[in-house]
Amino acid sequence: MLKSLLSGAFALATFTLNANTLSPIGESLNMENYRQDVKTLASDEFEGRAPLSEGETKTIAYLIKQMKGMGLEPAFGHSYTQKVTLAKITADQNMSLKMGDLTLTNGTEFVARTEQITDQILLDDDVVFAGYGIVAPEYNWNDYEGLDVKGKTVIVLVNDPGFASQDKEFFTGNAMTYYGRWTYKYEEAARQGAKAVFIVHETMAAGYGWGVVQAGGTTTKFTLMDSNNNMSRVGVMGWMHLRAAEKVFKAAGMDYREMKAAAGKRGFKPVDMQLDAQLTLKNAIEKAESLNVAGIIPGSETPDEWVAFHAHWDGLGKGLENGKEVILNGAIDNATGVAGVLELGRVMKAMSNKKPFKRTLMFGAFTAEETGLIGAEHFARNLPIPKDNLIAFLNTDGMNVNNSVDYVLRYGGGVSELDDYVEKTASKQGRHIKPDPRPQNGLFFRSDHFALAKQGVPAVLFMSLGDTDASFIAKRYHKSGDDYFESWTLDGVKQDLDLIGQIMAELANNGDYPKYYDGVSFGN
Repeated sequence: MLKSLLSGAFALATFTLNANTLSPIGESLNMENYRQDVKTLASDEFEGRAPLSEGETKTIAYLIKQMKGMGLEPAFGHSYTQKVTLAKITADQNMSLKMGDLTLTNGTEFVARTEQITDQILLDDDVVFAGYGIVAPEYNWNDYEGLDVKGKTVIVLVNDPGFASQDKEFFTGNAMTYYGRWTYKYEEAARQGAKAVFIVHETMAAGYGWGVVQAGGTTTKFTLMDSNNNMSRVGVMGWMHLRAAEKVFKAAGMDYREMKAAAGKRGFKPVDMQLDAQLTLKNAIEKAESLNVAGIIPGSETPDEWVAFHAHWDGLGKGLENGKEVILNGAIDNATGVAGVLELGRVMKAMSNKKPFKRTLMFGAFTAEETGLIGAEHFARNLPIPKDNLIAFLNTDGMNVNNSVDYVLRYGGGVSELDDYVEKTASKQGRHIKPDPRPQNGLFFRSDHFALAKQGVPAVLFMSLGDTDASFIAKRYHKSGDDYFESWTLDGVKQDLDLIGQIMAELANNGDYPKYYDGVSFGN
């Protein structure tokens, strides 16, 4: 995920997983198969499953072997894989950012990268503060109104004004809108013609600490490429530590807290900070192909209509901790999800051998989620079937490896009729729907399903990443500590795979076409 994370309250109601709460799908799950898949994918041998690495080669080979072994057919014509052409961009970390007379240190005070396919970007430009960097007509909001930022460096705040106000009538209050996502802020700045953007990081508003930004902003990144080498995207995609931002605003004769408060109110106007930004961003660029992987169980009556279950296979590969290279095995994020796709595929294939499903079921794992949902974006733009024939896209990103719980987390506040399926099936299991405990983190926008949702495909996220382990986010997420543990009970995984399997089976046979609710901006 580029992703953000669950924390919040972790006091769980007592809930026992037993035969009365499992369907035949759940009873058929072989958790030893599942456990072995996680152990393998999260082993040091797979080197953290980074795209375009030896770890990818091993991961793809393993996934294809498992899909063939269970009897799934190739999803992409005669192939289990879909080529995803990537640019691999490694920024030279020997750089500093000057703002007026200040010199900021890379990694600790700022990070910077680009998705433009170019060897070098030079900044020597005016600096503008553009509030939250949002243009949202439906909220009567335009942070860029009245100021030309073409060729300039823009500083913006993380999240959106609703989070700052906590007023549910303002934007959506505490729940993040897509306008609060860092991806949107870079996209809008590019539309405005800005040359560089630096988002001010605040832990509560971002949903993760500076360490996550630092790790993601100082390592090799991947991007899809367009015919113009991505030159329409903003040149420098940066983050700035809160303490550094306070120093920059002070150097401009401004108080950061006062400017932040003003930016959260209607009538705010962007401000020329009377500073110049100087930066030399050098890049090493390689072009290579990564792979999405998927297998299918062809439908018996309407095989051209698909119901998909997915998890991203990629991890972060290797990184530095305390100056030492470590393998970031990504066991929970997201070997657990990929193993879930495999095990549910095995169960559903065995079921189909006895009684075929009317629609086709797809079981997939895509590349480069951690660097911006790239594999999913490519899949969404290059579907093997017409878009309207992809009935539902169910995505899991970090499963509950601990004990079962009496709830299912809902992300996005209810966005499509798939939510009704989740609620109904959870009720059969004796569970209720629990609202996202951290709606300000905008988790619905941070995993692969959102690439499909933006294209109008009904999509839902199943994630319990860290929800039953209060220490996971702080101590192990995107760190070397995200390893496999024999102590996992896997009861939570079993109940969630049962839930997902029941929804897939129902949609595979009932002829329904779930729709987005009215007013959902990224739906049809």
